Amino acid sequence: MKRSKRIEALDQRAVNKDGFIDEWPEMGFIAMKSPYDPKPSITVENGVITELDGKKRADFDFLDQFIADYTIRTDRAVESMAIPSLTIARKIVDIETPRSEILRIISGITPAKMAEVINELNVVEMMMGMQKMRARRVPGNQAHITNLKDDPVQIAADAAEGALRGFSEEETTTGVARYAPFNAIALLIGSQVGRRGVLTQCAVEEAVELELGIRGLTTYAETLSVYGTEKVFVDGDDTPYSKTFLNSAYASRGLKVRFSSGSGSEVLMGSTERKSLLYLECRCLYVTKGAGSQGIQNGSVSCIGVTAGVPAGIREVIGENLVAALLGLECASSNDQSFSHSDMRRTARTMLQFMPGTDFIFSGYAAEPNYDNMFAGSNFDAEDFDDYNVLQRDMQVDGGLRPVTEEEVIRVRREAGKAVQAVFKYLGLTEVTDEQVEAVTYAHGSHDTLTRDVASDLMAADDLMKRGITGVDVVRALAESGYEELAENILSMLKQRVIGDYMHTAAILDDQFQVMSGVNTPNDYLGPGTGYRVDGKRWEEIKAIPHRINVNDF
Repeated sequence: MKRSKRIEALDQRAVNKDGFIDEWPEMGFIAMKSPYDPKPSITVENGVITELDGKKRADFDFLDQFIADYTIRTDRAVESMAIPSLTIARKIVDIETPRSEILRIISGITPAKMAEVINELNVVEMMMGMQKMRARRVPGNQAHITNLKDDPVQIAADAAEGALRGFSEEETTTGVARYAPFNAIALLIGSQVGRRGVLTQCAVEEAVELELGIRGLTTYAETLSVYGTEKVFVDGDDTPYSKTFLNSAYASRGLKVRFSSGSGSEVLMGSTERKSLLYLECRCLYVTKGAGSQGIQNGSVSCIGVTAGVPAGIREVIGENLVAALLGLECASSNDQSFSHSDMRRTARTMLQFMPGTDFIFSGYAAEPNYDNMFAGSNFDAEDFDDYNVLQRDMQVDGGLRPVTEEEVIRVRREAGKAVQAVFKYLGLTEVTDEQVEAVTYAHGSHDTLTRDVASDLMAADDLMKRGITGVDVVRALAESGYEELAENILSMLKQRVIGDYMHTAAILDDQFQVMSGVNTPNDYLGPGTGYRVDGKRWEEIKAIPHRINVNDF
């Protein structure tokens, strides 16, 4: 058959390599309005919820029971549920209605009612809502710091550069699980070289991650996953109650905790109960709130391929982010999984969080080239830094990053590598050579670095754990190796564990170790002329991209 050359050209476009599917509610492939979603309802008797979204208490599964017992304010439920969903949706957008009033109303509504409210909002209205409902006044950003080789020297260098560029949190993981303590130490050191006060975590198996936190080698935890149906929760070897216990274990040791959820996981695990992606994610977020977590990483996350494949899927993503904010949770709004072959489409997806601002616009911007990203590749990576900074400048939006100079990048990368070299030598770990430090100083990614002795690294990492090495030992190693200022920075991070202020909702630290959270710097947006505005020193910083005509030169 003779073909249209225009259609042939369009068929070759990157976007047509993506996966798409029609709505199929019976299998859960429906973004926001499944005909099988329950109708909102509630009955409260003597302070106990006895009916929730069409189910009697005797028929509750463990998510229903947990949400009824720990999340919904029974003293507000009848009043809040009586307000029409459209009225609540309009209040979310209304600049005359303060965030505090919205939080009060939302505290008494059910997951089905929440989904009904979100369904009343279009994408622009959701962005308007997010601008008001974000917990912390100033947006932030989080980075992935990983590499194919699990090279701790490269992790330290990338962490230092990422902190220099403005990331408030940095997260690593491993290709080989036993590298976890090396990666955690390298991330801790490198982050404090780039900017004091950056929070760090190592996402690995939960028992190991908890031990690293208890030892003071990490400062927050994020990978406590929750799901929207009982069957999927059980398949994940957990319940809402076990997640609550784990949350308490971290918090009792002074670590900031953020849960993880996201639409599409129930589809992938084959038990959606025919419900919409939005409704199931509402249940996840209600469990998160009831468990006492200060925040959530959500926005489909690693299941974005499912959500992006159905009609209105990207609308659902900003919708679930908004639900997190409506529940008063810190929202790290994903953008951390590459989901499209189309540069245009992946940028458009990110703009829904970038323009209104979320607590963390990315819950994992790849601060390395995506080939090095052991979290499977982010929506933006290290090759997009300049594009991202120009977008901030174009729109006068604070996306959490800043332009840097080549001289600054080389300086902090070298200093981080040398600091790890000194700590490894002091603690009797595997050798870090001058050649390795030099390589990571100038490297783009692991294709440019030297090979390490993996067997020796793993034996040394195991020995490190057996010896009970802690963050205090890292401080001592730095101080006695001539890195007094860096040692003081890490000691200050350990002190924050005792103080506990950074466990408040949406907390980050500035370079003076002052906490900024939804408690002491709450979002105060109420329309034009209010809330956080990009101006003053921050605007001058954003404007100063390297590739510009600098009028001071003339």
